[in-house]
Amino acid sequence: VHGVVHIRSEISRKSTSYDYFFGPFGDFFGYPHGGGDQTYEGFGSGVIISGDGYVVTNNHVVEGADELEVVLNDKHTYKAKVIGTDPSTDLAVIQIPAKDLPALTFGNSDAIKVGEWVVAVGNPFNFESTVTAGIVSAKGRGIGILAEKFQQQSRARGSQFKGDTPLESFIQTDAVVNPGNSGGALVNLKGELVGINTAIASPTGSYAGYAFAVPSSLVKKVSSDIIKYGGVQRGYIGIIPEELDSKKAEQYDVKVATGIYVQGFGEGNSAAKDAGLKVGDVITKVDGVEVDSDPKFRELVARKRPGESVVLTVNRGGSVKDYSVMLRNREGGR
Repeated sequence: VHGVVHIRSEISRKSTSYDYFFGPFGDFFGYPHGGGDQTYEGFGSGVIISGDGYVVTNNHVVEGADELEVVLNDKHTYKAKVIGTDPSTDLAVIQIPAKDLPALTFGNSDAIKVGEWVVAVGNPFNFESTVTAGIVSAKGRGIGILAEKFQQQSRARGSQFKGDTPLESFIQTDAVVNPGNSGGALVNLKGELVGINTAIASPTGSYAGYAFAVPSSLVKKVSSDIIKYGGVQRGYIGIIPEELDSKKAEQYDVKVATGIYVQGFGEGNSAAKDAGLKVGDVITKVDGVEVDSDPKFRELVARKRPGESVVLTVNRGGSVKDYSVMLRNREGGR
């Protein structure tokens, strides 16, 4: 509880024909609806990740804010500044001028299991320091909410989005979260951070049993990049991936029914192609971790920076071989 903060923001906006900010995340963050030129006060949550004032939260909690205010559990209030954001994962890092803060310890989100108990800590409906419990319902879940938001923003601007593609590999939980929980902590029973609560699936905008959190392994990488570099350094393999199932395995005549099928390679230089992968290969593991979904595959690769290597376990015609692939940047360079 002491490592989770309450974030208040002030946003001035003008009414538009399509207000993309109040799209898939508007209800969850806690903004009111309305038209005209108005100033809104939003509220969300954040997690202290270092004693010198760095706080990780969701990008949609701080996006477009004119002012940010952070309230600690001991009621101390600070003005905050945005250090950097990563819309592709809906994460952001802000900082407050404080020292010796009670930071949460990062847990291993890969190690948590479906059915394991977890606890959500945040500030729903502007209530400070609220704790709820539930279990992990699923892992590596992609729900399309970031892609939907990017599309709405593109339509509002009248231009195609250019940048990193949305990256979703959520932990799904039935711990109760509501508007204002955005950016708060999902912890295991040791009190270690295993996720940042980000979204809910609900027909009403309030809790309906389905909550989603960005896994801590990805949070740790993104936040450390933002603090060190001011932005995310994301590595790319350079393939066109397709998630397999039994029907697709039969269609492509491959020997395994799960994994990532290599449909082709990206434009320009492909790290995977240069490492020896071929169209028709099936990637079954990344650095020894089994991958049976596209979101999980993208998450594992996204944890690495350009210039770092990943080991891909590939099934080719029934034969299994490991390939070491040195990742590149989005343009194909090193």
